[in-house]
Amino acid sequence: MSKKLKIVVFVLFIGLSSYSQQFLFKTTSFSVTEKNSKGKWTEWTKPSKAEMIIKIDGVSHRVVVYSEEIQLFNIIKYNEVKKTETDIISSYNCIDNNGIECVVSVYTRKNQNNRKQLYITYDDMIIEYNIEIEK
Repeated sequence: MSKKLKIVVFVLFIGLSSYSQQFLFKTTSFSVTEKNSKGKWTEWTKPSKAEMIIKIDGVSHRVVVYSEEIQLFNIIKYNEVKKTETDIISSYNCIDNNGIECVVSVYTRKNQNNRKQLYITYDDMIIEYNIEIEK
């Protein structure tokens, strides 16, 4: 096997194995914004305290928010990780347990001590969770 082919196989293996990881987070608070009747986003609600577990499971291809009513998001597409000057963004196109399409994104705020936030984005609403890695 040529050196280039070995490198390609290695990179492919690393890329595929990243989808099979599992991550556990604990929420500390959440906020919501909605589109109003004119199609503009409202102000974010005041953060409300929330202690829940969120599991991003690349093995079963889903995101689960263990709230009072469990929120289940089946991952249908793993998007490329985006890196900006201030953020690292991992996002997934999903279908929720009601059959509605949404995007689930984890933001790592590089300029805020790597603070993490999870966003669930629908056409008319966004839910934001402040999260910490569960140990």
